[in-house]
Amino acid sequence: MNILNSVLGALGGGGDQNPLLSILTSMMQSDSEGSSGLGQIVQQFQQSGLGDAVQSWIGSGENLPISADQIMEALGSGRVSEMAQQAGIAPEEASGQLADLLPQLIDKLTPDGQLPSGNLDVGAIGSVLGSLFNR
Repeated sequence: MNILNSVLGALGGGGDQNPLLSILTSMMQSDSEGSSGLGQIVQQFQQSGLGDAVQSWIGSGENLPISADQIMEALGSGRVSEMAQQAGIAPEEASGQLADLLPQLIDKLTPDGQLPSGNLDVGAIGSVLGSLFNR
């Protein structure tokens, strides 16, 4: 059982309420080589010309919105389709939900206005999941 499953279990299976959130959160965790998934996602948005939006999510202040089309462009339609398939929903629905969830998730995972170094803290992920599931 990985860290994310442990956190979801502790939250009473909250991932059943929105499978995209658990998929997205697992993407945020560090890979086996220690690279931050969160950092990679931020880099993808910056390379897609959405650096101002992603910086607003990391920094303090209001989060700039992002559209479903911008999600498809930044993450790639193949990746969004794969996530949608895992969640059992249409790619268009997935990109719309991701446009809502991703700014909030990144905002909550960067409370100090900068990307965390190393592995994401299990407590931070649990806290973020709890706040997003219980809204």
